Amino acid sequence: MDIFECITKRRTTNTKFLPDEISPSEIEHLVKLASHSPSHFNSQPWRFIAITDKTTISSIAKIAGDSMTALMDDGTFWKMYRKYFRFSLDEVETTGDGIYIDKLPKFLKPFSRQIFSEAGGNVISKFKVSKILGKDEEELIISSPLLLAIMLDKSEFVKNELSGFYSVISLGAVVQTLWLATTAKKMGMQFVSTPGEIPSKWEECSKLLSVPKNYELAAIFRMGYIDSTISRPTIDWTSSQRRSVDELLSFNKWVNRSVDE
Repeated sequence: MDIFECITKRRTTNTKFLPDEISPSEIEHLVKLASHSPSHFNSQPWRFIAITDKTTISSIAKIAGDSMTALMDDGTFWKMYRKYFRFSLDEVETTGDGIYIDKLPKFLKPFSRQIFSEAGGNVISKFKVSKILGKDEEELIISSPLLLAIMLDKSEFVKNELSGFYSVISLGAVVQTLWLATTAKKMGMQFVSTPGEIPSKWEECSKLLSVPKNYELAAIFRMGYIDSTISRPTIDWTSSQRRSVDELLSFNKWVNRSVDE
């Protein structure tokens, strides 16, 4: 797979992984590739923890599942992310972005817009949507043979300073390198995001991994080998649509377009 094909084929894996273990040499190769990502003055502010221990994976899965349920129940998730939800192919074609909610249990489909709305708390509670999503989140992570945690050196990652900004750029480069590398290896990768949206839950993860005080736990990803025949979660979405180059690109100076006005 060449680099251009790898970029266009890269996807977030929303399904469970195969149970096949990822060998230590394969994990080391992934981190070796990540280490070639650019960083400010070659500071290389990242450190990695490869989590293969089933008990630790299960603990993080429980934290993530509980976080998802809590975010749904208190309405935080909907207030923050409602603008990204799409419910029809027409919406997908019109916007060119967001996530298309294309998989729901049959009994929920008539209520999709109400569920995925800021005012959808009563519907969410009635149909136990938060528990479904929390359970799905936990099961996805438990199925993962590898979780990869990324830390940033706090002496570089100084918030509200340029070094902090540069560290975040470097982190993005590392993540993209890992995503392309896993794609090339026919592996999948997904951000374990929900604990990071609740500070106390993220602190639980950090303590569980014994992250030292001079490092910041920046991200956790689940990884594994993919199989297209594995069934999708109970509630799922796709996000393959992309805005056109004409909409994204201007030459020499900003060109106003109706969509941006």
